[in-house]
Amino acid sequence: MIIPQSPPSRRVGFALLLVLIMAGVSILILAGVMYRGHTVALLNQRNNDYNVCANAAEAAVEKAFAQMAYHFAYQGIGAVNSNLSAYAVNIPLATENSFWKDFVFSDGLGHSGRTYVAYSTNYNGPLPSAYAGLFAANSPVYRIVSNVTLSNSQYNVVGTAQEDVLLAMVPLTTWAIFYNGLLEFTQCATMIVNGRVHANGNIYVGTTASLLFNNPVDCTGTLTAPQVDGLGSGQFSPWNTTFNDDYTTNVGSVTVSLNMTNSHFLIDIPPGTEDPTSTTGKERLYNKAQMVLTVTNAPTGSGTYTNPTVKLVLQNSVNGQVPGDDPTPVVLYYTNASTSFLSTNLPFLSLTNITYDQREKDTNLFTQIDVGRFASWVQTNATVQNKLPASSGIYPTILFVADRRAANAKQLPAVRLKNGDLIPGNNGMGFSVVTPNPLYVWGNYNVKTSTNGATAISTTNTANTFPAALLSDALTVLSSNWVDSQGFSTYSQSSTTFDAADTTINAAIITGTVASTGTSDTTFSGGVHNLPRLLEDWSSKNLWLNTSILRLWNSQMATNQFRNPAGFSPAPANPYYNPPTRHYSFDLNFLNPAKVPPGIPVALVPIRFGWGTPPPNTVTYTPAHN
Repeated sequence: MIIPQSPPSRRVGFALLLVLIMAGVSILILAGVMYRGHTVALLNQRNNDYNVCANAAEAAVEKAFAQMAYHFAYQGIGAVNSNLSAYAVNIPLATENSFWKDFVFSDGLGHSGRTYVAYSTNYNGPLPSAYAGLFAANSPVYRIVSNVTLSNSQYNVVGTAQEDVLLAMVPLTTWAIFYNGLLEFTQCATMIVNGRVHANGNIYVGTTASLLFNNPVDCTGTLTAPQVDGLGSGQFSPWNTTFNDDYTTNVGSVTVSLNMTNSHFLIDIPPGTEDPTSTTGKERLYNKAQMVLTVTNAPTGSGTYTNPTVKLVLQNSVNGQVPGDDPTPVVLYYTNASTSFLSTNLPFLSLTNITYDQREKDTNLFTQIDVGRFASWVQTNATVQNKLPASSGIYPTILFVADRRAANAKQLPAVRLKNGDLIPGNNGMGFSVVTPNPLYVWGNYNVKTSTNGATAISTTNTANTFPAALLSDALTVLSSNWVDSQGFSTYSQSSTTFDAADTTINAAIITGTVASTGTSDTTFSGGVHNLPRLLEDWSSKNLWLNTSILRLWNSQMATNQFRNPAGFSPAPANPYYNPPTRHYSFDLNFLNPAKVPPGIPVALVPIRFGWGTPPPNTVTYTPAHN
């Protein structure tokens, strides 16, 4: 049987066709691969351009933030507001680094060569986790936005960055203990600190008792336990301190509006030429007070002085400015203010009380305020109510008192508060007393909520107390047993003359100390436990302090050095008190923004509050906050 065969030419043609088809497919695949590679390269370049632009936008945002943070920390919120336009044009420049020559910056609103910087909102509430336990009160949030393109890019991609900046104004009473300078717990009695602790300086610990911190502790310097107060090695435990939370050294300084090297200005009387609405003027408590009381006198030419002159100024905030800018203050001016005159016109005021302070070795000339009588007087006095009407929610929440009487070298003009069991509540807003003088508190303070109300004596329970603060050059606590005449007696532990009584103070303490100048027993500040000065024999007695202790300045009027108390070994040459059992407690009310005492200075803390990458050409994007 003969099987027919395909012609050779047909077999060759089929093979050629198959080769051509495969070659075409290969070319298509190669073209696809080449196109995909080109596309990926383009996408990669586009993505690279975007990342570079986004990083440049972040740099622009951070440059604006750095300048804003500096102004806020050292010059306050006023400096920030006056420099917003400067931040906007403070973009990275090729003159700073040639790297920036190909970048085009804009503010998201179509304006080139600028960064968007503007106020956004106000914030009240807790700070991010890095600042656990702190809160901001009525603090502005600013938004910074940058859009960036590359001038030499074919893609014209836009990189964006946005940062919401919280310029946190943190009441200093949020800290349990805050020292602007060296903070010494050296030789303190048993102390448990339930609240944050900060020092713009070093912290010294070391005690034969025990010292326990339950919250973060930080300082701008070091934390050590050196031998001070004349004690040599081995005379007390070099540590005996427990930290139940982190402690951090070498942190940044915490500032109050202006450089903290002269923070005493907060309680000083301003010079007559200073504008109350200036950056410094707005911070002075003299201008924040609704009532300013000054006492002066004049020499007679025979070595004596006239009866004091009393000036009482009633002032109120107008158009959001400080009360010190009130264009129509009420001024009550009394010359020759005799005792009988004051009893009729200012029944809460006494100017004839004197005693001897055995620490200062001076005779005190007191401007004495009967706090209970003052509280009643401001509610019923027609002049006060016409200017500061409680019916309109206007209260004298800050009383500024200055005794400016001329005195000889052995006299010390001072301010004293008595009968302070019940302070002016001011509809829950509280009451603060401010003085550039040394301040003395005689007896319990802020322990009642009404004439017959609940008491908070000898306890850490402050649930029913009013917000209160005592701001002064130095603070001395006198028990209710104190008698002025005993100050002139020689201190003796065996005598009943100086026996104190249990005392409770429920108020933030903002004051100064005489700082340590060395390690001997005559150059020691006394430590944080001796910041409230004492003059009596407190043996077997109790001093309850429900407070926040803020040491912001060196004392400028009460400047005698601390001396060890009676009964201390080695025995002091000139004892003037014996220590009580101290019950120090941080008042947790101060962690509630509604219970911060009036006039409390605020720490200025710039915080990166929220970060995002908004769509191009928008400034309304809401980032996630920290």
